[in-house]
Amino acid sequence: MSSLLNIVKQGLGFGDAYAAVNGGVHPPEHKQESTHQPIGQLPLPKRLVLPLRQHVGTLPKVLVAVGDRVLKGQLLAEAEGNISSAIHAPTSGVIAAIEDALIPHPSGLPDRCLVIDADGKDEWIAHAPLEWRNQDKAQLLEGLRKSGIVGLGGAAFPTQVKLRTSAKSQVKTLVINAAECEPFITCDDMLMRERAALILKGVEIAQYLLGAKECLIGIEDNKPEAAEAMRLACAASHLSKEVILKVVVVPTQYPSGDARQLIRLLTGIEVPADKRSTDVGLQCFNVATLLALHRYFDFGEPALSRIVTITGNVKNPANYDVLFGTPVSDLIQTAGGALAGTNDYIMGGPMMGFSLPSVEVPITKAANCIIVSSPNLFAPAPPAMPCIRCARCADVCPVSLQPQELYWFSKSSNLEKAREYKLFDCIECGCCTYACPSNIPLVQYYRFAKSEIIAQDRAKEAADLARERNEFRLMRIEREKQERAEKHAQKAAGAKVEAAKTSANETTDDPAMAAKKAAIAAAIERAKAQKTSLTPQNVSDPAPLVQAEIAEIDARREAAKQVVNEQASSQDEK
Repeated sequence: MSSLLNIVKQGLGFGDAYAAVNGGVHPPEHKQESTHQPIGQLPLPKRLVLPLRQHVGTLPKVLVAVGDRVLKGQLLAEAEGNISSAIHAPTSGVIAAIEDALIPHPSGLPDRCLVIDADGKDEWIAHAPLEWRNQDKAQLLEGLRKSGIVGLGGAAFPTQVKLRTSAKSQVKTLVINAAECEPFITCDDMLMRERAALILKGVEIAQYLLGAKECLIGIEDNKPEAAEAMRLACAASHLSKEVILKVVVVPTQYPSGDARQLIRLLTGIEVPADKRSTDVGLQCFNVATLLALHRYFDFGEPALSRIVTITGNVKNPANYDVLFGTPVSDLIQTAGGALAGTNDYIMGGPMMGFSLPSVEVPITKAANCIIVSSPNLFAPAPPAMPCIRCARCADVCPVSLQPQELYWFSKSSNLEKAREYKLFDCIECGCCTYACPSNIPLVQYYRFAKSEIIAQDRAKEAADLARERNEFRLMRIEREKQERAEKHAQKAAGAKVEAAKTSANETTDDPAMAAKKAAIAAAIERAKAQKTSLTPQNVSDPAPLVQAEIAEIDARREAAKQVVNEQASSQDEK
């Protein structure tokens, strides 16, 4: 982060580095370089790589297999879960692979991707506009899950979730984010200059779905052409006269493009850190997201491309309409190629962007800008010096935190104190790092502390869950033990009762019982008589040898009896 922010410190006195009103900073803009020519169209790439992880939430479920031929706009992976987003084919071709590949992410690690070999035909699926004014809103939102539209301002939050309302969260004011406050990025500026009328069509759709009574378009005062274009589009809008629609020009001050900061600028309402904007009757959308809504509802086209700024150390900085999955190298080549001295490629702006692991990573839904870096633009970060407690980081913090205290707590791993000082309210805008005269990479410390706290919380949750399961197991064992003891006690008590009943019956002069006992005794006597009356079988006319054996056995028996009798007699005499 510090190396990226170093550019905005060069050539400036520190007094120009921050503004005392509501925090924030005003770094060099570097926007003029990429606004000299209209939005261009990037040539169709030969291969597209579509990461499944292009949005906040659950990964989508893949619906295709390797070797399948797909058409432009075809659903390749459907949204799964409440917060998820679909992926579509940006052009026609064949699924060449479903594999792990490098993606644009600060970690630099590969992730699951769909690879399409384009056939050059750019053949569409059948698609048609939706009559959204005559359909149920719930059905429209369910259909919107299949559109793949996410927040194109950088958050990449699934749009269908933000358009849902309830009795507890009714939206009265729709805020359109057109501030585009980060240096170098001009994709929204050019989009408003050239396609303002189409953006307003998207505003009409969002207003209809939310039922908002007011629509405020916030634009920084360094974009006069875009502001004028949006004013003209508002004048020609088909929104109801009962809906307030106006363009509000706000001061150029980073990070005014943050949703909560822009809401505060436009309405004076500060959204609490523990609540969503819908809880106070507000919702915010980026202008590019609204244009995507128009393309989907009025033409039936899912999210397939976006406007991307290519700037920095390139021959022809400009903005291009780029299909998702296009390699960054194709975009750089179309812009005339990187100039000598290029040493890095950054996705996003210099304040919150990150270095790419390779120029072969694809353009995703969150990619609004590619900055080709060089030492002239981004000089190596100077070494960090000790904190001098000047409190300038606190002056520029847009959410009124105490960055210097958070720094000490994060550095010393005093995580509970960092949490108490509202660490998670930090939006990681980088203003404190930019303003620090000691060149301390403050945001990096905050990110470290956040990750450690999250890891600890997850470990604690796992331990609590394991403890609860063990306690439940012990309770279950004890309950089963008690249940068995109760069953044994009941069984013993029942046996005693039966014994008592039997004893009582035996002592009772009951004629029926007496008759029953007499019948049993008679049956026993009959069995004994039958046994004594039986004669041995197979002993008539035995063979001489058998008769001799019987006689020998009988003799032994008699002898044994005689011996026993003699022993008994001798014992009596003694």
